[in-house]
Amino acid sequence: MKLVDTSSWVEYLRDRESEAGDKVEVLVLSGEAAWCDITLVELWHGVRGAKEKRELAEMENEVERIPVDAPVWRLASKLALRCREKGLTLPISDIVTTACAVTHGLELEHCDKHFDDILPLAKSL
Repeated sequence: MKLVDTSSWVEYLRDRESEAGDKVEVLVLSGEAAWCDITLVELWHGVRGAKEKRELAEMENEVERIPVDAPVWRLASKLALRCREKGLTLPISDIVTTACAVTHGLELEHCDKHFDDILPLAKSL
């Protein structure tokens, strides 16, 4: 199971011919793709057109949802502070998504360079 970030979901929904889109498609078809609520909110916020809305609604019933529970929020708070201490100003959604992946022991599928900075910090907490 891999937690897929919004950056990779967007590639999948909009350009299945991209490398990131291909990776997500393999995860979806094998039942290994997952998301968390903050990712789903970001996707609904950016969805364009009837086709994307229909696909996202269908996927919402099929893709496993990983909980953003109290341990995730605790790690996200610590991670936010650590990022700030390191001079990193990052979207809260990326911090929460990273905390969710680390808390639940999942790999994070992404195509957003922010995660290359965040993941090592999260794993050290």
